[in-house]
Amino acid sequence: MRSDREEDRTVDSRFNQTLRNVQGLLKGRSFPGKVLITRRSDPLDNSTVRSPDNHGSLRDSETGPSQQADGSFEDELKSRSNPNASSSANQTKSSTSNSEHTSNEVQKPSIGSRATDSARLMKFTKELSATTVILEKLRELAWNGVPSYLRPNIWRLLLGYAPPNSDRREGVLRRKRVDYLDCVAQYYDIPDIERTDEEINMLRQIAVDCPRTVPDVSFFQQAQVQKSLERILYIWAIRHPASGYVQGINDLATPFLVVFLSEHAEGSIGNWMMSDLPSEKITDIEADCYWCLSKLLDGMQDHYTFAQPGIQRLVFKLKELVRRIDEPVLTHMEEQGLEFLQFSFRWFNCLLIREIPFHLVTRLWDTYLAEGDALPDFLVYIAASFLLTWSDKLLKLDFQEMVMFLQHLPTHNWSHSELEMVLSRAYMWHAMFNSSPSHLAS
Repeated sequence: MRSDREEDRTVDSRFNQTLRNVQGLLKGRSFPGKVLITRRSDPLDNSTVRSPDNHGSLRDSETGPSQQADGSFEDELKSRSNPNASSSANQTKSSTSNSEHTSNEVQKPSIGSRATDSARLMKFTKELSATTVILEKLRELAWNGVPSYLRPNIWRLLLGYAPPNSDRREGVLRRKRVDYLDCVAQYYDIPDIERTDEEINMLRQIAVDCPRTVPDVSFFQQAQVQKSLERILYIWAIRHPASGYVQGINDLATPFLVVFLSEHAEGSIGNWMMSDLPSEKITDIEADCYWCLSKLLDGMQDHYTFAQPGIQRLVFKLKELVRRIDEPVLTHMEEQGLEFLQFSFRWFNCLLIREIPFHLVTRLWDTYLAEGDALPDFLVYIAASFLLTWSDKLLKLDFQEMVMFLQHLPTHNWSHSELEMVLSRAYMWHAMFNSSPSHLAS
């Protein structure tokens, strides 16, 4: 039996086998992430399917060199242009083959993708320009990625921090930012003598964790950034006594800090200096981060209460889902004595931020926030897809090797293509299993 499985893996991966199994049901359908489920010999219709390599044009990475946007879409809409468009285009040209035939094959999908991306940008612009934003339509668009210059406004809307009604939006944001300032004065800008011992210890722990947050990105080593992060986390913990501060929440604040700072900074994140901003801008950024972090955690607060039961529940569901999707992998892990809690607890605690390059995090969070209240359930499918990316590798490892491998996954060279594949598999498995919860019963 095992030799048959090995032969099947040699011919094709389990994922492709799964795709063939659902071919009759999903033939020709393009999932979010733009992965075509069927293999076709006829040319693809570029109006409906785009190359994963070109998908990055909708979500300009904040890291500068990895940006893939063409820029012409935004020119068509008379919106902000991408300063790295020309260098990105030159990189694309240099990566093509010297063969004219190969060059044409590469360029054809890109033309179709530009037309498709331009249409999506127009849809984003149309939704955001409405007097009242229809959030379901916005979620549908955002699931596949948000253009970086639209991301701050869209994230505020998706989280319910900014109201859908444009007439009320500015007033609500102004009031919430004033409320945050009041919280800083009331809870943070006070001497330690006015704090309880528990609050002093909590503030000290936050102060220790902030310099450790995203240590491989120099931006987060700036003193001003760490001080802003400290204020946000401390005020959130004080106002949420059921959980208080839990290690890992510091990671969850970082995408918000980067996205809302991007409204006031130019160039790549490596060149940003928070200390160059006026204090009122820094306060606005902190306020937006605080309220959006609060909105995000409102839907998963039992992930961070005592014993973190919400995360333990997700770990159990992940194990059962892997059993359904790839039982040989689960069997091997059980035979080696590896518990899912040993590696996936951190995944759920930090929402995979520590497992992938930081320049991919905001793209991943576009999908997270588009899921809304359904995010905790969908996290299980993302984690399963993430884990089974290395299913063949895991079958060859013993306990100690698996522990080391899963704690230091080889994602440092990941691009948007790998992330889109993870999201596409998660979407497919969610469509297959989520409506049949008995499939996941122990």
